[in-house]
Amino acid sequence: MGWISDLLHEILLWIESLGYFGILIGLMIEVIPSEIVLGYGGYLVSKGEISYFGAIIFGVVGAVAQNWILYGIGRFGGRPLVEKYGKYIKIKMKHVDIAENWFKKYGAGIVFTARFIPVMRQVISVPAGMAKMSFSLFTLLTALASIPWTILFVHLGKTLGENWEDIDDKAAQYVQPAILIAIALLIVYVVYKFIRSKGKSV
Repeated sequence: MGWISDLLHEILLWIESLGYFGILIGLMIEVIPSEIVLGYGGYLVSKGEISYFGAIIFGVVGAVAQNWILYGIGRFGGRPLVEKYGKYIKIKMKHVDIAENWFKKYGAGIVFTARFIPVMRQVISVPAGMAKMSFSLFTLLTALASIPWTILFVHLGKTLGENWEDIDDKAAQYVQPAILIAIALLIVYVVYKFIRSKGKSV
């Protein structure tokens, strides 16, 4: 599988050559996982090639822009477009079905909490578009959820420096609690919606 390592190396060099815009574009198209792009961005910060806050800002913008694309696919293409071309952007219909059920059951708030759950992080944008969720609210929730994720991986990449490739092992101790917190927030949100609906029905 040496060619995969070579390809990854070339992509990272391309990201480095573009600096901030390499991070932004790398996240928008996500040929490689966002954790790697952001971790490498942190490594570039440690080398002094880009600033810490610049990496975070462009990381958040790139994450939001990627989800704008997925939102647009859901809103203007719907299920037929996803079924036909989803595999090319690493989206499986079974995940879309799960995300759509979540969206119908829990409402717009799931756009925030799902950002901390693997796979659902991107997929949730598709049913949000299909449901024609308010674009401004979608953007706000996506940005708010992207900020801590971006800060975490840029910081870890910066801290690890030359050893940034070990970021998955280092991040595990933070990602797992984040998932638990996201689930807790989801439970609180569901309870809030339930109490609110009961109040309206009285």
